[in-house]
Amino acid sequence: MGWVMAIMPLVLLLLGIPIFLLLLTTCITAIVFFSKLPHTVVHQLMFDALNKFPLIAVPFFIFTGDLMSRGGLSARLMRWVASMFGSFRANLPLTSLGFAAVFGAISGATTASVAAVGSITYPRLLQAGYSERFASALIVSECALDNLIPPSIAFILYGIATETSVAHLFAAGILPGLVLGGVFAVYIYVHSFKEDIDTRRAFSWSEFVAASREGIWPLGAILVIFGGIYSGMFSPTEAAGVSCVYAIFVAMVIYREVDLQGLFQSAARTLFLTGTFFLIVSVAGMFGWLLTISGAAGAVSNAMTTLHAPGWVILLMMNVFLLFVGCFLDTGTALLVLSPLLLPIAKQIGVNPIHFGVIVVMNLTIGGFHPPFGLNIFVFQAMFKTPSRVLYPGLIPFVALAIFALMLVTYIPALSLVLLPYMLGH
Repeated sequence: MGWVMAIMPLVLLLLGIPIFLLLLTTCITAIVFFSKLPHTVVHQLMFDALNKFPLIAVPFFIFTGDLMSRGGLSARLMRWVASMFGSFRANLPLTSLGFAAVFGAISGATTASVAAVGSITYPRLLQAGYSERFASALIVSECALDNLIPPSIAFILYGIATETSVAHLFAAGILPGLVLGGVFAVYIYVHSFKEDIDTRRAFSWSEFVAASREGIWPLGAILVIFGGIYSGMFSPTEAAGVSCVYAIFVAMVIYREVDLQGLFQSAARTLFLTGTFFLIVSVAGMFGWLLTISGAAGAVSNAMTTLHAPGWVILLMMNVFLLFVGCFLDTGTALLVLSPLLLPIAKQIGVNPIHFGVIVVMNLTIGGFHPPFGLNIFVFQAMFKTPSRVLYPGLIPFVALAIFALMLVTYIPALSLVLLPYMLGH
């Protein structure tokens, strides 16, 4: 059965079969023709993959992000970030980067961030004189920060797949997210200087105070989420539900920019995205279980450990493998299938499971904006019709910088672990 689980997905992927159908077809083929398992195990495994309490957070965070975009909260966040970066030479792209980071600290979904950030900042970047290649690549790349800056759906999935604390993972992702954002910021500034684009204006305290007054309610969502989690008031899953109630209150009562029809439209969009997402989760969970019982997981582990290579070499090999996989598989599927496969190897070479979670998520985050199949690329092209011949070359420096940041996070564990004692109280 192992060879079917290894070869059939690759063949179906080359034929262009959708990921969920690819995994489902492989699983059913393996169970029906190459095992003695009862056929009823198919729906039992699919249900079991979804029977995880932390998964409830996914639709809540999707709904919060969509409602924020619809209710004017994202525009107010954008104004607040712009009031701080206006005096910098590269103020517009830095504002876009900062907005992506702040929005990611509320929504947790990269696709929602692409839609929210791109719709507001992309036209402004073009008007300021930035090329279509740079502006489009910036939006696609910076929105991947959502996978690292908590709350992150990617960390929720890793926590489910490996039975690791989601709250610990959220805390561990903060500094790596800032490192990735920092290297992007340096490139943005250098690019603006090289292209001689200067749209800065004098810093205005009055504008900052006015923007802060308008943005205090959207920023309050961050306080509600993180304050609640790390004060012990509620779990990350419960925080997602509280963020929904908060977003509804602000959008419908405080700003009054969303009516019942808008609320139902956000709910309908959330249902569609959640259904698509959970379909992948269910078949990926079944695929991962079959990989384990078929012996494929053990074979991979044995192959790597019998190399007798230093720990840093094995980590480098896993990074290369995950980067390759991230170019073809979406982050959710890859996390659910590969995390349980690779974590035992990481433990054998002394890597902390929390640190390894950050490494895995960061690898697959790069895959989210790496040509040719990065999910953020598809979302952006669907919105703005940017041709691949324009977008792909612009992504090359962002991918290179992200890999540099990945190496720092991989080989400096403190970047992931130093905040844990302070945020979790031990």
